[in-house]
Amino acid sequence: MKCKFLKKLDKLSQCYRHTGHLLSSVHGPALAIPIWRKAAKGDDTRDNFLSNVTARRAAMEDRAPPVFAFGIIADIQYADIEDGLNYLRTRKRFYRSSLQLLRNATRRWEEQRVRCVLQLGDIIDGFNKSRSASEQALDTVIGEFDKSSADVHHVWGNHEFYNFSRETLLASPLNSAAKAGSGSDLLADGIYAYEFSPAPGFRFVLLDAYDISVIGRDESSEKHKRSLKLLQEHNSNPDLNQPPVFNGLEQRFVKFNGGFSQEQLLWLDEVLTLADQKQERVTVCSHLPVHPCVTDPICLAWNYDAMQSVLRSHKSVVCFMAGHDHDGGYYMDESGVHHITLEGVIETCPDSNAFGTVYVYEDQMVLKGNGRISDMVLKYP
Repeated sequence: MKCKFLKKLDKLSQCYRHTGHLLSSVHGPALAIPIWRKAAKGDDTRDNFLSNVTARRAAMEDRAPPVFAFGIIADIQYADIEDGLNYLRTRKRFYRSSLQLLRNATRRWEEQRVRCVLQLGDIIDGFNKSRSASEQALDTVIGEFDKSSADVHHVWGNHEFYNFSRETLLASPLNSAAKAGSGSDLLADGIYAYEFSPAPGFRFVLLDAYDISVIGRDESSEKHKRSLKLLQEHNSNPDLNQPPVFNGLEQRFVKFNGGFSQEQLLWLDEVLTLADQKQERVTVCSHLPVHPCVTDPICLAWNYDAMQSVLRSHKSVVCFMAGHDHDGGYYMDESGVHHITLEGVIETCPDSNAFGTVYVYEDQMVLKGNGRISDMVLKYP
């Protein structure tokens, strides 16, 4: 496990050249330190950044209160079973304890009076299916979320599809599109994607990363057939959950990943075009990460490059949030968009935590992490 962790750090060090990952306090940055930077000490970017630390700290003392705040959490994967190991048998998973960590989060969010919560997928574990416990496990977790007065917006991950069909999910509490209240959803062909505005000038977009996938589509559907064909073109293994190669981005072509249809990409482009015109700040969410520098390649969306192309063409996009890779990750791309992969609750020790609260200001967002999740200041592009 240590070797894997060090390998991941080495990979990430190549990507943190232009990082904006900073330590902060609840109300703003108390300290600004770039991490995993490969720049030399004499690098202009580094020197200019450090020279502004004192000015940034002083400016925050007079900062206006946030416009609103929201909670984020990913990969709860609750199941009423004993602790176990991940698929590769390299990490411990705390199935029952994940519920207590969710309780910690909802209690804190209620104290902070967050406006909404983004649940980034894998709310219950696939082991529930074989135990005929999927509905009971989901009811248990939803019951914890219901203790918060904030609206919870659910993203679907691979474990949602291990437990339920797409049709069942659309009719379940995990279909939170109705909470958007604007009719701005994309449910044609069962695509679970929608957008909403939590406050004037700001917008969230939730995407369906298993729109094109083998596990997220009925076997008789045309999308399933196309997805299987695509997957087998890149992966010839009998077990399609085994990556086709040992290194590189081709590892992403596994059965537990998926991608975004052209229809969904066009819809997103239209949503972001309107947000550009309104000069809104947009945060996009998906279970699967869409940037190679923010995740292990085995957790990357199949057509991440097509999604990046859409995101880069719109000035309104400020952040892309995802789950799936339980190690978490961060990267600011060339357009200034912040890519965040949230650490997974399921692999978080019972005496720690893995959730965050994001305070949204007119010029930046401030993430206050808990437990494994780091604090960050996310300046808008």
